[in-house]
Amino acid sequence: MPKEKFSVSEKVEMKCDHIVNGKIVNDWIEGVVVQADYRMTAIKFETDVYSSNGWKIPDRILWCAHGSSNIRRKGKVL
Repeated sequence: MPKEKFSVSEKVEMKCDHIVNGKIVNDWIEGVVVQADYRMTAIKFETDVYSSNGWKIPDRILWCAHGSSNIRRKGKVL
């Protein structure tokens, strides 16, 4: 079964590194889809997010493949 694709302006949750109570954690955080193509989605966050190697992402936008287990529609519990 093909994975559903995301649309621009859709609210989603992504599992990524971000700050909670002053510490960097890897957990779900809400963001908004700002760009999408046939296989990838760009999500913009209100708070600072970090790459997997620990670098802060200056524009707060992370890319993720549509079928990844690290992205889900807002409120959906897997």
